[in-house]
Amino acid sequence: DLCCGMGRHSLALADAGFRVTGIDLSDVLLREARQMDTENRVEWVHADMRNLPLEGGFDAVVNLFTSFGYFREDGEQLKVLRVIRHMLKPGGSYIIDFMNTAYVTRHLVPHSKRETEGQRIEEFRQIKDGFVQKEIHITDSGSSDKPRIHKERVKLYTREQLSELLQEAGLVVDQVHGGYDEEEYEEQASPRMIFVGHRPVE
Repeated sequence: DLCCGMGRHSLALADAGFRVTGIDLSDVLLREARQMDTENRVEWVHADMRNLPLEGGFDAVVNLFTSFGYFREDGEQLKVLRVIRHMLKPGGSYIIDFMNTAYVTRHLVPHSKRETEGQRIEEFRQIKDGFVQKEIHITDSGSSDKPRIHKERVKLYTREQLSELLQEAGLVVDQVHGGYDEEEYEEQASPRMIFVGHRPVE
């Protein structure tokens, strides 16, 4: 599970009977994941997705919920895809669950706010310079302190652009779905762009 965050997908995969390795750059999120993994069913690894300290030979690599496109240059995203190829055994499968650029461009919510677990979370979103940029303001409920601010950005890719990067990395695209129920991908209507494919057997 590449970019596993707090590990909810990793733990769901473990529940389904898979032997799972969860990888993330955030020590904070991995600490949360380890606390949730009370039976130590998942191997948690702290690493940059462009350079993993693992041998490979995995049956599958999953990269879920738009955990791709963090870097400014295409060459850096290509490093990630080559890592995925290296991690897979020949014939192994991958899933990359990415946002659908056309859909996001038309349906972007510029501003939202919510309260959860005693915190007020306000999010500001814009599309700029080929990226979806998000600024997150977090304040403890009832507090007058200045908010803690986190910034995120994800590079926008079309189906064709991402397909070309996958091909360049040596990965085969078998299907592209438009949602989590394996719907057919439609550029203007699909909320997601989910690539399913494999590493070819040389």
